[in-house]
Amino acid sequence: MKKKILVTGVTGFLGSHLAKALLAEGHDVMALKRKSSSLRRVESIASDIVFFDIEGLDYDNLFRDCWKIDAIIHTATCYGRNNESVSDIFAANTEFPLRLLDAGNRAGVDVFLNTDTVLDKYLNLYALSKNQLLQWGRFFSMHEKIRFGNIRLEHFYGPDDDDTKFSTYVIKSCLNNIPELKLTPGVQKRDFIYIDDVVSAYLLLLEKMDGFSSPFVEFDVGSGHALSIREFVETVHRLAMSKTHLDFGALPYREGEVMHSEADISDLVALGWHCRYDIETGLKQVIEQERGLL
Repeated sequence: MKKKILVTGVTGFLGSHLAKALLAEGHDVMALKRKSSSLRRVESIASDIVFFDIEGLDYDNLFRDCWKIDAIIHTATCYGRNNESVSDIFAANTEFPLRLLDAGNRAGVDVFLNTDTVLDKYLNLYALSKNQLLQWGRFFSMHEKIRFGNIRLEHFYGPDDDDTKFSTYVIKSCLNNIPELKLTPGVQKRDFIYIDDVVSAYLLLLEKMDGFSSPFVEFDVGSGHALSIREFVETVHRLAMSKTHLDFGALPYREGEVMHSEADISDLVALGWHCRYDIETGLKQVIEQERGLL
């Protein structure tokens, strides 16, 4: 059934892929963005999206003017990788989506799909601020009217991902045959999932949200298989036919390093979802596109 969907973070990697998929399924897409945001990732579909600038936005008027929005999909985030202050991270990851959740709830929006992290809430400011929104979402769903779906997203990757992401950095380094790539020992394991599989999970949950018995639901989204960082890097290196020297052990583990992260996808699988891309198939897609840009 056709729905009117409001998406945050639409100019980013995940949000842009979601917007394209939502439009392809026949939904109406509206998007919140900053005035300074580049539309490069959504250039091909920009004419099909109704954009609103966040700066000076009246959230209540937004929902009155766009009656009736069926669902909000929140993907915008601030990782704190660019030396943002505590207040900046809080504003982006807690205050902004909370205002959206509050206004949407008052306007009768049915569903709020939130993009969350698998990281422990005390690991860093990013994880803490995301957890604070989660608690508000749980409160709203239990005491108000809106259905809140929390998506705990593992390490997703794909073509045109941000350069600040580890996967992108490794792929570009190997393709460019930099002399040496300094790495940790690489024993820590991560659950890598290709972007198209992530998007298919969001679309499925958007479709199923009205049928859950609880107004608050939480799902892990990943491949369901943990791969060591060393295995991931070595796979990239092999597929890229790279001459880069991989120096495992040159760097220490980060403070508080998570040594094992793996999604429990049993609940998603029970809904009929499955991962279409294994690590090699996904990486080949990324490497092929990156090669075309070199």
